[in-house]
Amino acid sequence: MRAIDVHVHPMNAAYVEASAPFVPATRRMFGDRFDARPDEVIAEDFRRDDTLAIPIAWDAMAGAGGAVYGNDQLAALCAAHPDVFLPGWAVVDPWRGRAGMEEIEHAIRDLKLMGVKYQPPVQGFAPSDRHFYPIWDLLQDLGAPVLIHCGTTAIGSGEPGGLGFKLEHGRPLHIDSIAADFPRLNIVAAHPGWPWTEELIAVALHKGNVSIDISGWGPKYIPAPLKHDMQRRLQDKVMFGSDYPGWSPGQTLDEWEMQGFKPGIIEKLFRANATRILNLAEAVARAEAARPA
Repeated sequence: MRAIDVHVHPMNAAYVEASAPFVPATRRMFGDRFDARPDEVIAEDFRRDDTLAIPIAWDAMAGAGGAVYGNDQLAALCAAHPDVFLPGWAVVDPWRGRAGMEEIEHAIRDLKLMGVKYQPPVQGFAPSDRHFYPIWDLLQDLGAPVLIHCGTTAIGSGEPGGLGFKLEHGRPLHIDSIAADFPRLNIVAAHPGWPWTEELIAVALHKGNVSIDISGWGPKYIPAPLKHDMQRRLQDKVMFGSDYPGWSPGQTLDEWEMQGFKPGIIEKLFRANATRILNLAEAVARAEAARPA
């Protein structure tokens, strides 16, 4: 097993339908990589690259419209390809109130998904707003990690008004507030946090319960301060993610290996940090046992 990819969008027909309001704009940036593909093709992409994947559901009806690629659908995908997919990231629209809280419990307790992912700019909310504190309190009590989009977003990029999505909702200082008020909550900041990368570095260094996934950026484009610190002060707090299908996991891994990092740093980045931070040892063992001989 070469790597664990902690940030994967399962771009099948149901997922494309759910994200329909912004797929045309995203496809202009990434071309046919955002076309729908069968589940087996997605799974084979990761088998070919010898990588285990943590896929993500989708629910942003209040902030962006569209449909939902539900947590039950995601759990079924993971169960159908146990040699490839680790328990995925549920997604629950933060504006769903009590029903959303019940869905979080269902996703973690019943579906056995690993944690919950939020995309604040597209879901239209400020994570540090106390209105949403019951979400973080529940996840802390469940012992489930949360993945929170951080920094700019390709969704709406270049469109009039950015399709109405506000980048400020992706500032790392929102995560800082949550981490301070919920110290037992395991928070992963998704992406390098640009244009607030150094702000994200400060949050991850200061808050022991915050780590980073570096998905969505090719290695040569990662801001220099983060690339520097992920070999030093943050070497135990950064995890590999591709942001598939925008980036191929295998190609991205190859590019990381060409960056000249020490082998020990690569091992942490590709596998060890995710295994420890997300408590994946048992799930990885099950996936490897399910692999064809």
